[in-house]
Amino acid sequence: MTDNQKAPDGGLSATEQAVLDEIDEQNIDFLRLQFTDILGTVKNVSIPASQAEKAFTEGIYFDGSSIDGFVRIQESDMRLKPDPDTFAVLPWRKSEDSAAARLICDVMDTSTGEPFSGDPRGVLKSALERAEEMGYDVNAAPEPEFFLFEHDEDGRATTKTNDAGGYFDLAPKDLAQDVRRDIIFGLEDMGFDVEASHHEVAQGQHEINFTYDDALATADNVATFRSVVRAIAAEHDLHATFMPKPIPRINGSGMHTHISLFQDGENAFHDEDDEFNLSETAKQFTAGILAHAPALAAVTNPTVNSYKRLVPGYEAPVYVAWSDRNRSALIRKPAARVPAASRIEARFPDPSCNPYLAFAALIHAGLDGIENDLECDDPVRENIYEFDEEKRAEYGIETLPSNLGEAIEALQADEVVADALGEHVYEKFVEAKSQEYDEYRVDVSQWELDRYLETF
Repeated sequence: MTDNQKAPDGGLSATEQAVLDEIDEQNIDFLRLQFTDILGTVKNVSIPASQAEKAFTEGIYFDGSSIDGFVRIQESDMRLKPDPDTFAVLPWRKSEDSAAARLICDVMDTSTGEPFSGDPRGVLKSALERAEEMGYDVNAAPEPEFFLFEHDEDGRATTKTNDAGGYFDLAPKDLAQDVRRDIIFGLEDMGFDVEASHHEVAQGQHEINFTYDDALATADNVATFRSVVRAIAAEHDLHATFMPKPIPRINGSGMHTHISLFQDGENAFHDEDDEFNLSETAKQFTAGILAHAPALAAVTNPTVNSYKRLVPGYEAPVYVAWSDRNRSALIRKPAARVPAASRIEARFPDPSCNPYLAFAALIHAGLDGIENDLECDDPVRENIYEFDEEKRAEYGIETLPSNLGEAIEALQADEVVADALGEHVYEKFVEAKSQEYDEYRVDVSQWELDRYLETF
């Protein structure tokens, strides 16, 4: 019996028992059972710690009809199945006498007893199973960026930054370094291995990087990361946002995502004899992502606001190409000190995405490139931002969709990315995002009023 397997009598696994023991040792009084909806919003059901054993053996039931994109009212009962490997104490809820902890859950369909097809975590698990069937393990590492803003006198978030720092600045310009320090301590308390943190290019913008892990653990970490950043920022009376472009005409926030495949413990993306140290597998995987990039954008850049970031001139990639040198391309091959570190970096995702769906879509697109032996064009080593339309056409470089509506249309025309989401998630996702874009199209912005109201 492995650590996570149930005992023959249906009792607790060794890992589950270890969690119960830690609950006693840490004086945990409440558990937050965490999951995400299709749009990527973290949800949780809070239970007394005394119910932990029941959560493991029976699951915890909840009303799925109340969650965006889950089920209809007549089929509302869903069950949360906690993953014991995700147990972590919440650092901002810890005191001498008590503490709270969280467990990330899989969502189960009570009518069938099987994993719920609308669970984003389950969608990613399916993508990883496909990779495993092809002989690969998938590793990923994201670089989520965020802004820190002050509150107004009523406690509402503003877009006023609390510092005037820029890229890699130090105090006194970077006034948020104490906040980042507390966030890092909180993440480390929850089991994160933080590699680096720094002030980003824009005022009030920050980045914290954590180490490579398998894709499922990494997606779990992204969901946790956003919750930790918001909670600890609030302790400093600041609002943290992962909105891609909260301030016009400055750099937006991305979530560059590093990906590699491993086969039999070796990095399947590395080839010592290749000019770029990339294997044919890596190039085919890259070609798959580039081929499906317009449809992927609907999932990796899923909001109206995402496309305010994806415009030339603000360091966000919009051109469907790859490079081993510059950052103007959609995909970059970062330098690697050792073979195990060979990887590609998808630079277009942003932190508003659902990490489970985004990773699943990227994986399926890349695997499609491998399965169909797609050829990868030569890398573009020039700055594509400086290309005019004629030169981009000469190189055969296309652009990402310019708005969410175009991205949805690309998704609807792409069977590979649609299938990556599964029928249930695909239908609900397209429905929700089409409605979001329609609401945006009929709205009138302040810019339009300022520009036209007194002119015409």
